[in-house]
Amino acid sequence: MENSTEENLPGNNPAEIEQVDNELVQFSSSILNLKKEIHKIIVGQDEVIDLMLAGLLSSGHVLLEGVPGIAKTLIAKLLAKTLSVDFSRIQFTPDLMPTDVTGTTVFNMQKSEFTFNKGPIFSNFVLIDEINRAPAKTQAALFEVMEERQISIDGKTHHLEFPFFVIATQNPIEQEGTYKLPEAQLDRFIFRIKMKYPSLENEKDILKRFSEDFSLSSISNVNPILSSADLASFKTIIKKIHIKDELIDYIAKITHATRNHGSIFLGASPRASLAILRSSKALAALSGRNFVTPDDIRRVANPVMNHRIILNPEKEMEGVTADDIISEISLSIEVPR
Repeated sequence: MENSTEENLPGNNPAEIEQVDNELVQFSSSILNLKKEIHKIIVGQDEVIDLMLAGLLSSGHVLLEGVPGIAKTLIAKLLAKTLSVDFSRIQFTPDLMPTDVTGTTVFNMQKSEFTFNKGPIFSNFVLIDEINRAPAKTQAALFEVMEERQISIDGKTHHLEFPFFVIATQNPIEQEGTYKLPEAQLDRFIFRIKMKYPSLENEKDILKRFSEDFSLSSISNVNPILSSADLASFKTIIKKIHIKDELIDYIAKITHATRNHGSIFLGASPRASLAILRSSKALAALSGRNFVTPDDIRRVANPVMNHRIILNPEKEMEGVTADDIISEISLSIEVPR
């Protein structure tokens, strides 16, 4: 597929293009250094890392799904270590209460007044382990904070500081002691990233790298690369990434097709379209480009929509997955040139 060139970008003058290119040089250098820090521990998983970064830079949240033992929690913790921001981890369990997440109001005997004690959700980077182990009431405590970056308790609204990024993990295989995430909760995540087993070569590299480091002590060698100010600056750069009107039409056609497909019971909403738009810009920037290509859109279409559409029961019984249908739709729509 041929990529667009700078000369083909409508609506950008040469001065604007040069400014964005200069900003992208610094952006790419910082991202490269960040990835190097993560790869001190993680072998492979490049697509997962790119999508996690795209989610972070798109003001979204990420759901990591995979079987136990493939480093879901580890990769999230390593990303947090590369950022100079506050970090908290919440282990979801069946007995976890909403106030254990958001915080609670207590009576201060010395001041004779009620004060609000903030919960672990009041952090810049929040890792929620096994999100599907908590009951619906506790999961619902995340609705407002993940969407609006605020929590309303006892009639008062508490705003969270920038950045606010949630990475949640879940095991799709184990069913005992788990609670299915409702569609409204899933919709709060910009991506559902399905982590896979490492390749044979990557598995060999993992064994060699940690043959003498049983306790993963090398994690302490991972250094912070980006600050909150850097993230704010990079988000501004991503907003400037150009996307042609034809590609905006392409996104709309893909999303619209999910609402008129015979295999789909519930299609994707306009929130999915906006998520594809924002994250495709982020992926373009991560690739060092100041413009979006159709490949960027196809690359994010599955992780953006695979948790937002519901297949007909007949197709699920046949073993068809949401990813299969989304890929079929993406390929069936003519790619803009």
